[in-house]
Amino acid sequence: MSSSPTADVSVRVAWADDAPAIAQVQGRAWRASYADLLPADVLDSFDTDAVAAAWREHLTRPADARNRVLVALEHNTVVGFALCSPGADPDCDPVADGELSEITVDPGKRGLGHGSRLLQAGVDTLVADRFTRAVTWVTSTDDALRGFLTEAGWAPDGAHRELDLDGSGDTVVRQVRLHTALVDPE
Repeated sequence: MSSSPTADVSVRVAWADDAPAIAQVQGRAWRASYADLLPADVLDSFDTDAVAAAWREHLTRPADARNRVLVALEHNTVVGFALCSPGADPDCDPVADGELSEITVDPGKRGLGHGSRLLQAGVDTLVADRFTRAVTWVTSTDDALRGFLTEAGWAPDGAHRELDLDGSGDTVVRQVRLHTALVDPE
């Protein structure tokens, strides 16, 4: 009897020991995703060790019990991550509105289902935390991520913002907010 190989992929809650791997994925993803948005010196200054220390702090001392980091794994290697938390925008209700503040997959691992698994696990986590709506911010020029999310049922809610990344006004990123209902209204 032969068996076909199965994929060794999963999503789980991140551990503090995952911090260096999350930082490495984040650095590679930012270099790929923001090459046209951010100056090269900004991308080159990404300090993986400092980012890993920040992740470790976030993972060991979250500001809210509902702040969660999920990691996508392939053969026990972190290949992506997602952040779930209460909605942080002034027009969000932190009891009812959850936020998927980031969903990132290593550029070399995109298109393999990790993003879909992370998105589903993120939604499941927000539902478990009793949020009824979720929001996320997407760079206005990131058609791939926006398409991925809209195909999964997310839609623009009319909110938009501009982030001044270096305080000079020279590096401004425009974002649109998407939202989705997490539970059917009763």
